[in-house]
Amino acid sequence: MWVHLGHAHAIAAAAAIRAELDFETAIPVWHGSAMIPSLGMARFPDDGTFSSAAVRGVNGRYSVSSAGTTVRLPDAPGSDAPGWWGIRRVRSQVGAHRFSLWLDDLDPYRGLYEPIPPERLPGKDVADWQRLIDEACRLVAAHLPGLARIMPVGLASLVPKPRVFFRNPSASTGEAFGSAVVGLPTDGASLAETLIHEFQHIVLGGLLHLVELYEPDPRERIYVAWRDDPRPVSGALQGVYAFFGVTAFWRALYQADQSPRRSGFEFAYWRERTWHTLRVLRADSTLTDAGRRFLDNIAERLGPWQGEPVSTEASELAMAAGRDHLAGWRARHLRPDTSVVAELAAAWLRGRPRPPAVIDATSLPPTPVPDGSWSHARTDLIRLAVGGTVMPTDGQPPAVPGATAADFAYVAGDFLLAVQGYRAELTVDPDRPNSLVGLGLALSARGLHPAARALLHCPELVRAVHRPLRSGPRPPTVEEIASWIGQVVPG
Repeated sequence: MWVHLGHAHAIAAAAAIRAELDFETAIPVWHGSAMIPSLGMARFPDDGTFSSAAVRGVNGRYSVSSAGTTVRLPDAPGSDAPGWWGIRRVRSQVGAHRFSLWLDDLDPYRGLYEPIPPERLPGKDVADWQRLIDEACRLVAAHLPGLARIMPVGLASLVPKPRVFFRNPSASTGEAFGSAVVGLPTDGASLAETLIHEFQHIVLGGLLHLVELYEPDPRERIYVAWRDDPRPVSGALQGVYAFFGVTAFWRALYQADQSPRRSGFEFAYWRERTWHTLRVLRADSTLTDAGRRFLDNIAERLGPWQGEPVSTEASELAMAAGRDHLAGWRARHLRPDTSVVAELAAAWLRGRPRPPAVIDATSLPPTPVPDGSWSHARTDLIRLAVGGTVMPTDGQPPAVPGATAADFAYVAGDFLLAVQGYRAELTVDPDRPNSLVGLGLALSARGLHPAARALLHCPELVRAVHRPLRSGPRPPTVEEIASWIGQVVPG
Protein backbone atom coordinates (compact mmCIF):
# COMPACT_ATOMS: atom_id res chain seq x y z
CA MET A 1 0.00 0.00 0.00
CA TRP A 2 2.77 2.45 0.90
CA VAL A 3 4.27 2.12 -2.58
CA HIS A 4 1.21 4.07 -3.76
CA LEU A 5 0.48 6.30 -0.77
CA GLY A 6 4.16 7.13 -0.53
CA HIS A 7 3.93 8.85 -3.89
CA ALA A 8 2.78 11.89 -1.90
CA HIS A 9 6.26 11.90 -0.34
CA ALA A 10 7.76 11.86 -3.83
CA ILE A 11 5.65 14.87 -4.82
CA ALA A 12 6.83 16.68 -1.69
CA ALA A 13 10.44 15.80 -2.54
CA ALA A 14 10.02 17.26 -6.03
CA ALA A 15 8.61 20.48 -4.55
CA ALA A 16 11.48 20.70 -2.05
CA ILE A 17 14.08 20.25 -4.79
CA ARG A 18 12.46 22.93 -6.92
CA ALA A 19 12.39 25.24 -3.88
CA GLU A 20 16.09 24.45 -3.21
CA LEU A 21 15.40 23.35 0.36
CA ASP A 22 17.51 21.21 2.66
CA PHE A 23 15.41 18.17 3.51
CA GLU A 24 15.23 14.40 3.86
CA THR A 25 12.28 12.11 3.17
CA ALA A 26 11.49 8.55 2.11
CA ILE A 27 9.97 7.73 -1.28
CA PRO A 28 8.78 4.41 -2.76
CA VAL A 29 10.98 2.17 -4.91
CA TRP A 30 9.05 0.07 -7.41
CA HIS A 31 11.01 -2.70 -9.15
CA GLY A 32 14.23 -0.75 -8.74
CA SER A 33 12.78 2.60 -9.82
CA ALA A 34 12.31 5.60 -7.52
CA MET A 35 10.33 8.39 -9.18
CA ILE A 36 10.54 12.07 -8.31
CA PRO A 37 7.60 13.55 -10.26
CA SER A 38 8.38 16.14 -12.93
CA LEU A 39 12.14 15.64 -12.45
CA GLY A 40 13.14 12.08 -13.16
CA MET A 41 13.79 8.60 -11.88
CA ALA A 42 16.60 7.06 -9.84
CA ARG A 43 17.40 3.51 -10.94
CA PHE A 44 18.59 0.79 -8.60
CA PRO A 45 19.15 -2.96 -9.07
CA ASP A 46 15.73 -4.59 -9.44
CA ASP A 47 15.25 -7.23 -6.77
CA GLY A 48 11.61 -7.73 -7.72
CA THR A 49 10.24 -6.19 -4.54
CA PHE A 50 8.85 -2.91 -3.32
CA SER A 51 11.01 -0.90 -0.94
CA SER A 52 11.91 2.68 -0.11
CA ALA A 53 14.69 5.15 -0.81
CA ALA A 54 15.90 8.22 1.05
CA VAL A 55 15.94 11.53 -0.81
CA ARG A 56 18.25 14.15 0.65
CA GLY A 57 18.93 17.77 -0.15
CA VAL A 58 21.93 19.57 1.32
CA ASN A 59 23.21 22.94 0.11
CA GLY A 60 21.63 22.57 -3.32
CA ARG A 61 22.89 19.00 -3.87
CA TYR A 62 20.38 16.18 -4.08
CA SER A 63 20.66 12.42 -3.93
CA VAL A 64 18.53 9.29 -3.75
CA SER A 65 19.84 6.30 -1.75
CA SER A 66 18.56 2.73 -1.46
CA ALA A 67 20.12 -0.59 -0.42
CA GLY A 68 23.61 0.85 -0.20
CA THR A 69 23.49 2.61 -3.58
CA THR A 70 23.39 6.39 -3.95
CA VAL A 71 22.30 8.20 -7.10
CA ARG A 72 23.23 11.86 -7.34
CA LEU A 73 20.95 14.14 -9.30
CA PRO A 74 22.62 16.26 -12.00
CA ASP A 75 22.51 20.04 -11.76
CA ALA A 76 19.85 19.97 -14.48
CA PRO A 77 17.55 17.15 -13.26
CA GLY A 78 15.94 16.85 -16.70
CA SER A 79 19.21 15.50 -18.10
CA ASP A 80 20.56 11.98 -17.59
CA ALA A 81 23.36 10.94 -15.23
CA PRO A 82 24.68 7.65 -13.86
CA GLY A 83 21.70 5.88 -12.30
CA TRP A 84 19.38 8.76 -13.20
CA TRP A 85 16.88 9.23 -16.02
CA GLY A 86 15.60 12.78 -16.33
CA ILE A 87 12.16 13.59 -17.69
CA ARG A 88 12.95 15.14 -21.02
CA ARG A 89 11.40 18.38 -22.12
CA VAL A 90 10.71 19.39 -25.70
CA ARG A 91 10.46 23.07 -26.52
CA SER A 92 9.27 24.95 -29.56
CA GLN A 93 9.37 28.68 -30.23
CA VAL A 94 7.13 30.11 -32.95
CA GLY A 95 7.37 33.89 -33.02
CA ALA A 96 6.04 35.10 -29.69
CA HIS A 97 4.55 31.70 -28.85
CA ARG A 98 6.56 29.40 -26.60
CA PHE A 99 5.58 25.78 -26.18
CA SER A 100 7.20 23.54 -23.58
CA LEU A 101 6.14 19.95 -22.92
CA TRP A 102 7.47 17.19 -20.73
CA LEU A 103 7.84 13.95 -22.65
CA ASP A 104 6.99 11.71 -19.74
CA ASP A 105 8.02 8.10 -20.33
CA LEU A 106 8.87 7.41 -16.66
CA ASP A 107 6.26 8.33 -14.05
CA PRO A 108 4.35 5.25 -12.87
CA TYR A 109 1.14 7.31 -12.68
CA ARG A 110 1.39 8.84 -16.15
CA GLY A 111 -1.25 6.47 -17.55
CA LEU A 112 -5.00 6.48 -17.06
CA TYR A 113 -5.87 3.37 -15.09
CA GLU A 114 -3.08 1.75 -13.10
CA PRO A 115 0.64 2.22 -12.37
CA ILE A 116 2.84 1.32 -15.34
CA PRO A 117 6.60 0.71 -15.58
CA PRO A 118 8.98 3.14 -17.30
CA GLU A 119 9.23 2.88 -21.10
CA ARG A 120 12.32 4.93 -21.94
CA LEU A 121 12.20 6.34 -25.46
CA PRO A 122 15.30 5.88 -27.61
CA GLY A 123 16.99 9.03 -28.84
CA LYS A 124 15.57 8.68 -32.37
CA ASP A 125 12.01 8.66 -31.05
CA VAL A 126 12.71 11.76 -28.96
CA ALA A 127 14.02 13.49 -32.10
CA ASP A 128 10.88 12.43 -33.99
CA TRP A 129 8.70 13.87 -31.24
CA GLN A 130 10.67 17.13 -31.27
CA ARG A 131 10.26 17.44 -35.05
CA LEU A 132 6.54 16.70 -34.95
CA ILE A 133 5.92 19.03 -32.03
CA ASP A 134 7.74 21.79 -33.93
CA GLU A 135 5.50 21.17 -36.96
CA ALA A 136 2.34 21.05 -34.85
CA CYS A 137 3.18 24.23 -32.96
CA ARG A 138 3.90 26.09 -36.19
CA LEU A 139 0.47 25.12 -37.51
CA VAL A 140 -1.37 26.11 -34.34
CA ALA A 141 0.50 29.41 -34.04
CA ALA A 142 -0.04 30.28 -37.71
CA HIS A 143 -3.71 29.35 -37.99
CA LEU A 144 -5.15 29.58 -34.46
CA PRO A 145 -2.98 32.19 -32.72
CA GLY A 146 -5.52 32.76 -29.96
CA LEU A 147 -5.35 29.10 -29.04
CA ALA A 148 -1.56 29.14 -29.30
CA ARG A 149 -1.46 31.79 -26.56
CA ILE A 150 -3.35 29.68 -24.03
CA MET A 151 -2.40 26.09 -24.91
CA PRO A 152 0.97 26.22 -23.09
CA VAL A 153 -0.88 27.06 -19.87
CA GLY A 154 -3.14 24.02 -19.98
CA LEU A 155 -1.01 21.41 -21.72
CA ALA A 156 2.24 20.63 -19.94
CA SER A 157 3.00 16.94 -20.38
CA LEU A 158 2.74 14.30 -23.10
CA VAL A 159 2.86 10.59 -22.35
CA PRO A 160 4.26 9.07 -25.58
CA LYS A 161 2.85 5.85 -27.00
CA PRO A 162 3.72 3.88 -30.16
CA ARG A 163 2.22 4.91 -33.49
CA VAL A 164 -0.99 3.28 -34.65
CA PHE A 165 -1.91 4.08 -38.25
CA PHE A 166 -5.42 5.54 -38.76
CA ARG A 167 -6.52 5.03 -35.11
CA ASN A 168 -3.67 6.81 -33.35
CA PRO A 169 -4.51 6.77 -29.62
CA SER A 170 -4.86 9.78 -27.36
CA ALA A 171 -6.52 10.29 -24.00
CA SER A 172 -6.63 12.57 -20.98
CA THR A 173 -8.47 12.79 -17.69
CA GLY A 174 -9.88 15.60 -15.60
CA GLU A 175 -7.95 14.24 -12.62
CA ALA A 176 -4.57 14.87 -14.29
CA PHE A 177 -4.86 18.45 -15.49
CA GLY A 178 -2.32 19.33 -18.18
CA SER A 179 -1.32 15.80 -19.21
CA ALA A 180 -2.31 13.76 -22.27
CA VAL A 181 -1.46 10.28 -23.50
CA VAL A 182 -0.63 10.49 -27.23
CA GLY A 183 0.50 7.97 -29.81
CA LEU A 184 3.34 8.98 -32.14
CA PRO A 185 1.53 10.74 -35.02
CA THR A 186 2.31 10.50 -38.71
CA ASP A 187 2.74 14.23 -39.29
CA GLY A 188 2.53 17.64 -37.69
CA ALA A 189 -1.09 18.26 -38.68
CA SER A 190 -2.18 15.02 -37.02
CA LEU A 191 -0.34 15.99 -33.85
CA ALA A 192 -1.77 19.52 -33.90
CA GLU A 193 -5.27 18.04 -34.22
CA THR A 194 -4.58 15.69 -31.30
CA LEU A 195 -3.06 18.37 -29.06
CA ILE A 196 -6.04 20.66 -29.66
CA HIS A 197 -8.44 17.79 -29.04
CA GLU A 198 -6.82 16.85 -25.72
CA PHE A 199 -6.37 20.47 -24.67
CA GLN A 200 -10.12 20.97 -25.08
CA HIS A 201 -10.74 17.91 -22.90
CA ILE A 202 -8.34 19.27 -20.28
CA VAL A 203 -10.00 22.68 -20.23
CA LEU A 204 -13.48 21.22 -19.91
CA GLY A 205 -12.25 18.79 -17.26
CA GLY A 206 -11.04 21.76 -15.24
CA LEU A 207 -14.32 23.62 -15.73
CA LEU A 208 -16.31 20.62 -14.53
CA HIS A 209 -14.51 20.83 -11.19
CA LEU A 210 -16.01 24.30 -10.81
CA VAL A 211 -19.42 24.25 -12.52
CA GLU A 212 -22.10 21.58 -12.89
CA LEU A 213 -23.08 21.44 -16.56
CA TYR A 214 -25.38 18.41 -16.32
CA GLU A 215 -27.13 16.30 -13.74
CA PRO A 216 -25.58 12.88 -13.06
CA ASP A 217 -26.83 10.36 -15.63
CA PRO A 218 -24.70 7.29 -16.35
CA ARG A 219 -26.99 5.89 -19.06
CA GLU A 220 -25.11 5.13 -22.28
CA ARG A 221 -27.67 6.41 -24.75
CA ILE A 222 -26.28 9.04 -27.13
CA TYR A 223 -24.80 8.45 -30.58
CA VAL A 224 -21.52 10.24 -31.28
CA ALA A 225 -19.39 9.97 -34.41
CA TRP A 226 -16.12 9.68 -32.52
CA ARG A 227 -17.00 6.51 -30.64
CA ASP A 228 -18.41 3.17 -31.72
CA ASP A 229 -20.51 2.77 -28.56
CA PRO A 230 -23.35 4.84 -27.09
CA ARG A 231 -22.13 7.54 -24.71
CA PRO A 232 -23.52 9.08 -21.54
CA VAL A 233 -24.21 12.81 -21.46
CA SER A 234 -20.83 13.44 -19.82
CA GLY A 235 -18.89 11.73 -22.62
CA ALA A 236 -20.97 13.29 -25.38
CA LEU A 237 -20.42 16.78 -23.94
CA GLN A 238 -16.68 16.20 -23.65
CA GLY A 239 -16.61 15.06 -27.27
CA VAL A 240 -18.55 18.06 -28.55
CA TYR A 241 -16.09 20.48 -26.97
CA ALA A 242 -13.05 18.48 -28.11
CA PHE A 243 -14.23 18.14 -31.70
CA PHE A 244 -15.37 21.75 -31.79
CA GLY A 245 -11.67 22.53 -31.39
CA VAL A 246 -10.73 19.95 -34.02
CA THR A 247 -13.28 21.45 -36.43
CA ALA A 248 -11.84 24.93 -35.87
CA PHE A 249 -8.36 23.63 -36.69
CA TRP A 250 -9.30 21.97 -39.98
CA ARG A 251 -11.47 24.96 -40.93
CA ALA A 252 -8.51 27.29 -40.47
CA LEU A 253 -6.26 25.05 -42.57
CA TYR A 254 -8.87 24.78 -45.31
CA GLN A 255 -9.36 28.53 -45.43
CA ALA A 256 -5.58 28.92 -45.74
CA ASP A 257 -5.52 26.37 -48.61
CA GLN A 258 -3.29 24.03 -46.57
CA SER A 259 -3.66 20.45 -47.87
CA PRO A 260 -7.12 21.37 -49.17
CA ARG A 261 -8.33 17.84 -49.97
CA ARG A 262 -7.48 16.61 -46.50
CA SER A 263 -8.48 19.71 -44.54
CA GLY A 264 -11.67 20.11 -46.59
CA PHE A 265 -12.78 16.56 -45.82
CA GLU A 266 -11.92 16.77 -42.12
CA PHE A 267 -13.62 20.16 -41.74
CA ALA A 268 -16.75 19.02 -43.55
CA TYR A 269 -16.90 15.77 -41.59
CA TRP A 270 -16.31 17.09 -38.09
CA ARG A 271 -18.44 20.23 -38.38
CA GLU A 272 -21.54 18.22 -39.27
CA ARG A 273 -20.92 15.34 -36.86
CA THR A 274 -20.18 17.68 -33.95
CA TRP A 275 -23.21 19.82 -34.78
CA HIS A 276 -25.42 16.72 -34.83
CA THR A 277 -24.42 15.75 -31.29
CA LEU A 278 -24.58 19.33 -30.02
CA ARG A 279 -28.20 19.61 -31.17
CA VAL A 280 -29.09 16.35 -29.42
CA LEU A 281 -27.46 17.54 -26.20
CA ARG A 282 -29.14 20.96 -26.26
CA ALA A 283 -32.50 19.19 -26.07
CA ASP A 284 -31.44 16.85 -23.25
CA SER A 285 -33.29 17.25 -19.96
CA THR A 286 -30.22 16.55 -17.81
CA LEU A 287 -28.42 19.76 -18.83
CA THR A 288 -28.26 22.50 -16.23
CA ASP A 289 -28.73 26.16 -17.11
CA ALA A 290 -24.94 26.53 -17.12
CA GLY A 291 -24.69 23.54 -19.46
CA ARG A 292 -27.15 25.08 -21.90
CA ARG A 293 -25.27 28.38 -21.87
CA PHE A 294 -22.05 26.46 -22.48
CA LEU A 295 -23.50 24.71 -25.53
CA ASP A 296 -25.18 27.87 -26.77
CA ASN A 297 -21.81 29.61 -26.85
CA ILE A 298 -20.34 26.77 -28.92
CA ALA A 299 -23.36 26.82 -31.23
CA GLU A 300 -22.90 30.54 -31.93
CA ARG A 301 -19.64 29.68 -33.69
CA LEU A 302 -20.23 26.13 -34.90
CA GLY A 303 -23.67 26.81 -36.38
CA PRO A 304 -22.57 29.29 -39.08
CA TRP A 305 -19.76 26.96 -40.12
CA GLN A 306 -22.34 24.45 -41.39
CA GLY A 307 -23.03 26.64 -44.42
CA GLU A 308 -19.48 27.54 -45.33
CA PRO A 309 -18.48 26.29 -48.79
CA VAL A 310 -16.22 23.29 -49.25
CA SER A 311 -15.35 21.35 -52.39
CA THR A 312 -17.91 18.93 -53.81
CA GLU A 313 -15.50 16.07 -53.12
CA ALA A 314 -15.09 17.06 -49.47
CA SER A 315 -18.83 17.43 -48.98
CA GLU A 316 -19.71 14.10 -50.60
CA LEU A 317 -16.98 12.13 -48.85
CA ALA A 318 -17.85 13.64 -45.48
CA MET A 319 -21.53 12.85 -45.96
CA ALA A 320 -20.76 9.27 -46.97
CA ALA A 321 -18.40 8.74 -44.03
CA GLY A 322 -20.99 10.13 -41.63
CA ARG A 323 -23.75 7.88 -42.99
CA ASP A 324 -21.37 4.93 -42.87
CA HIS A 325 -20.58 5.29 -39.18
CA LEU A 326 -24.13 6.07 -38.07
CA ALA A 327 -25.60 3.11 -39.95
CA GLY A 328 -22.92 0.81 -38.55
CA TRP A 329 -23.70 2.06 -35.04
CA ARG A 330 -27.41 1.42 -35.57
CA ALA A 331 -26.79 -2.11 -36.85
CA ARG A 332 -24.80 -3.01 -33.75
CA HIS A 333 -26.44 -1.04 -30.94
CA LEU A 334 -30.17 -0.87 -31.74
CA ARG A 335 -32.54 -3.78 -31.14
CA PRO A 336 -35.87 -3.56 -33.01
CA ASP A 337 -39.08 -4.40 -31.20
CA THR A 338 -39.55 -8.17 -31.45
CA SER A 339 -43.25 -7.81 -32.25
CA VAL A 340 -42.44 -5.53 -35.20
CA VAL A 341 -39.82 -8.00 -36.44
CA ALA A 342 -42.27 -10.90 -36.17
CA GLU A 343 -44.99 -8.95 -37.98
CA LEU A 344 -42.67 -8.05 -40.85
CA ALA A 345 -41.30 -11.59 -41.16
CA ALA A 346 -44.85 -12.98 -41.26
CA ALA A 347 -45.87 -10.42 -43.90
CA TRP A 348 -42.91 -11.45 -46.06
CA LEU A 349 -43.81 -15.13 -45.76
CA ARG A 350 -47.40 -14.32 -46.78
CA GLY A 351 -46.08 -12.72 -49.94
CA ARG A 352 -47.14 -9.17 -49.11
CA PRO A 353 -45.73 -6.88 -51.81
CA ARG A 354 -45.11 -4.13 -49.25
CA PRO A 355 -44.54 -4.06 -45.49
CA PRO A 356 -47.74 -3.36 -43.55
CA ALA A 357 -46.73 0.07 -42.19
CA VAL A 358 -44.31 2.95 -42.59
CA ILE A 359 -41.08 2.22 -40.74
CA ASP A 360 -40.14 4.68 -38.01
CA ALA A 361 -37.04 3.52 -36.15
CA THR A 362 -35.99 6.88 -34.74
CA SER A 363 -36.99 6.26 -31.12
CA LEU A 364 -35.22 2.97 -30.43
CA PRO A 365 -33.10 3.07 -27.26
CA PRO A 366 -29.52 1.86 -27.78
CA THR A 367 -27.77 -0.89 -25.87
CA PRO A 368 -24.05 -0.63 -25.04
CA VAL A 369 -23.56 -4.29 -25.95
CA PRO A 370 -22.70 -4.45 -29.67
CA ASP A 371 -24.19 -7.03 -32.02
CA GLY A 372 -21.16 -7.64 -34.22
CA SER A 373 -17.84 -5.91 -34.78
CA TRP A 374 -17.07 -2.77 -36.79
CA SER A 375 -14.21 -1.73 -39.04
CA HIS A 376 -13.44 1.88 -39.97
CA ALA A 377 -11.85 0.66 -43.19
CA ARG A 378 -13.86 2.80 -45.62
CA THR A 379 -13.21 6.03 -43.74
CA ASP A 380 -9.55 5.06 -43.32
CA LEU A 381 -9.33 4.52 -47.07
CA ILE A 382 -10.93 7.93 -47.66
CA ARG A 383 -8.34 9.55 -45.41
CA LEU A 384 -5.60 7.70 -47.24
CA ALA A 385 -6.99 8.94 -50.56
CA VAL A 386 -7.21 12.60 -49.52
CA GLY A 387 -3.75 12.62 -47.98
CA GLY A 388 -4.55 12.15 -44.32
CA THR A 389 -1.92 9.48 -43.73
CA VAL A 390 1.74 10.00 -44.51
CA MET A 391 3.29 7.06 -46.34
CA PRO A 392 5.98 5.02 -44.57
CA THR A 393 9.56 5.44 -45.72
CA ASP A 394 9.30 2.45 -48.07
CA GLY A 395 6.64 4.31 -50.05
CA GLN A 396 4.02 1.60 -49.58
CA PRO A 397 0.66 2.55 -48.10
CA PRO A 398 0.04 1.11 -44.64
CA ALA A 399 -2.30 -1.84 -44.42
CA VAL A 400 -5.86 -0.71 -43.73
CA PRO A 401 -7.27 -2.96 -40.98
CA GLY A 402 -10.42 -4.76 -42.04
CA ALA A 403 -10.50 -3.41 -45.61
CA THR A 404 -12.00 -5.74 -48.21
CA ALA A 405 -11.89 -5.66 -52.00
CA ALA A 406 -15.40 -4.19 -51.97
CA ASP A 407 -14.23 -1.36 -49.69
CA PHE A 408 -11.37 -0.54 -52.04
CA ALA A 409 -13.77 -0.53 -55.00
CA TYR A 410 -16.23 1.72 -53.17
CA VAL A 411 -13.64 4.35 -52.21
CA ALA A 412 -12.16 4.20 -55.73
CA GLY A 413 -15.59 5.09 -57.13
CA ASP A 414 -16.27 1.73 -58.82
CA PHE A 415 -19.69 1.36 -57.24
CA LEU A 416 -20.87 -1.52 -59.44
CA LEU A 417 -17.86 -3.59 -58.43
CA ALA A 418 -18.44 -2.57 -54.82
CA VAL A 419 -22.08 -3.71 -54.98
CA GLN A 420 -21.00 -7.07 -56.37
CA GLY A 421 -18.34 -7.39 -53.68
CA TYR A 422 -20.68 -6.62 -50.80
CA ARG A 423 -23.28 -9.02 -52.18
CA ALA A 424 -20.62 -11.73 -52.16
CA GLU A 425 -19.62 -10.86 -48.59
CA LEU A 426 -23.24 -11.07 -47.42
CA THR A 427 -23.63 -14.46 -49.05
CA VAL A 428 -20.87 -15.70 -46.75
CA ASP A 429 -21.93 -13.71 -43.66
CA PRO A 430 -25.33 -11.99 -43.89
CA ASP A 431 -24.86 -10.53 -40.39
CA ARG A 432 -21.64 -8.58 -41.04
CA PRO A 433 -22.40 -4.90 -40.27
CA ASN A 434 -19.71 -3.51 -42.58
CA SER A 435 -21.07 -5.48 -45.53
CA LEU A 436 -24.68 -4.47 -44.82
CA VAL A 437 -23.82 -0.79 -44.64
CA GLY A 438 -21.32 -1.02 -47.49
CA LEU A 439 -24.00 -2.42 -49.79
CA GLY A 440 -26.30 0.43 -48.78
CA LEU A 441 -23.61 3.02 -49.53
CA ALA A 442 -22.69 1.50 -52.88
CA LEU A 443 -26.32 1.16 -53.99
CA SER A 444 -27.00 4.74 -52.90
CA ALA A 445 -24.01 5.98 -54.89
CA ARG A 446 -25.54 4.41 -58.01
CA GLY A 447 -28.87 6.21 -57.54
CA LEU A 448 -32.09 6.03 -55.56
CA HIS A 449 -32.70 2.49 -54.36
CA PRO A 450 -35.12 1.23 -51.68
CA ALA A 451 -32.55 -1.26 -50.38
CA ALA A 452 -30.09 1.58 -49.84
CA ARG A 453 -32.66 3.52 -47.82
CA ALA A 454 -33.31 0.57 -45.53
CA LEU A 455 -29.65 -0.40 -45.13
CA LEU A 456 -28.59 3.15 -44.27
CA HIS A 457 -31.62 4.24 -42.18
CA CYS A 458 -32.57 1.03 -40.35
CA PRO A 459 -29.99 -1.73 -40.97
CA GLU A 460 -30.80 -3.18 -37.55
CA LEU A 461 -34.35 -3.91 -38.74
CA VAL A 462 -33.23 -5.44 -42.04
CA ARG A 463 -30.89 -7.80 -40.24
CA ALA A 464 -33.42 -8.68 -37.53
CA VAL A 465 -36.13 -9.54 -40.08
CA HIS A 466 -33.73 -11.50 -42.27
CA ARG A 467 -32.44 -13.72 -39.46
CA PRO A 468 -35.57 -15.87 -38.91
CA LEU A 469 -36.21 -16.13 -42.66
CA ARG A 470 -32.84 -17.73 -43.42
CA SER A 471 -33.96 -21.17 -42.25
CA GLY A 472 -36.92 -21.41 -44.64
CA PRO A 473 -37.03 -23.49 -47.82
CA ARG A 474 -36.45 -20.42 -50.03
CA PRO A 475 -34.48 -17.97 -47.89
CA PRO A 476 -34.35 -14.43 -49.26
CA THR A 477 -31.13 -12.47 -49.58
CA VAL A 478 -30.42 -9.54 -47.30
CA GLU A 479 -30.80 -7.24 -50.30
CA GLU A 480 -34.26 -8.61 -51.09
CA ILE A 481 -35.43 -7.92 -47.53
CA ALA A 482 -33.82 -4.48 -47.62
CA SER A 483 -35.54 -3.63 -50.92
CA TRP A 484 -38.88 -4.76 -49.53
CA ILE A 485 -38.54 -2.82 -46.27
CA GLY A 486 -37.07 0.17 -48.09
CA GLN A 487 -40.38 0.79 -49.85
CA VAL A 488 -41.79 2.22 -46.61
CA VAL A 489 -38.65 3.87 -45.23
CA PRO A 490 -38.85 7.64 -45.63
CA GLY A 491 -36.12 8.79 -47.98
